[in-house]
Amino acid sequence: MPPRKHIDRQRVLEVSIALADAHGFEAVTLAGVADQLGIRIPSLYNHISGLPGLRHDMTLWGLSQLAECLRRAAVGKAGETGIISLAHAYRAFAQSHPGIYSATLRAATPDEPDLAAAGQEVLDVVLAVLQPYGFSPDDTLHIVRSLRSLLHGFVDLEIAGGFGLALDRDESFQRLIRLFIHGLSANYPPASP
Repeated sequence: MPPRKHIDRQRVLEVSIALADAHGFEAVTLAGVADQLGIRIPSLYNHISGLPGLRHDMTLWGLSQLAECLRRAAVGKAGETGIISLAHAYRAFAQSHPGIYSATLRAATPDEPDLAAAGQEVLDVVLAVLQPYGFSPDDTLHIVRSLRSLLHGFVDLEIAGGFGLALDRDESFQRLIRLFIHGLSANYPPASP
């Protein structure tokens, strides 16, 4: 009799994340996860509540990891250096987890409070970095959306192989972030004391 495999919820999640990063989030199936674990599909239900539940858990993991990566990058930084650090951490996360990254893009629905809380953690890190600029609450949220759109556009093109020219992508990324920061200074001058 072969030895019993040690499979728990965490192991199922790890395998699912690896599959998503290798083949895409939507390509993850219960059959694929079970095959990787060397078990039958019904055995997965001892650890998860089906494919929607598994995808929910994968998204929650992704948001939590993204928040942690951004938090580590932002420690002790704010303003320009904070934005630069956040941008590089965001890009690194997307490169390391391209399948999971795509799952972090959708806003949580009202019936997903845990995803909303995890998304808020990501937002809170960015808000803390922008706080020294003294923007109004609405301006701050517009700037967060702009920064997120900018970063997503670059990393999405990069992951998809959209930069085919023989030109240093790291340099392009650094220039993009500097342009964003310059635009902030030009369009949102510091408030007078």
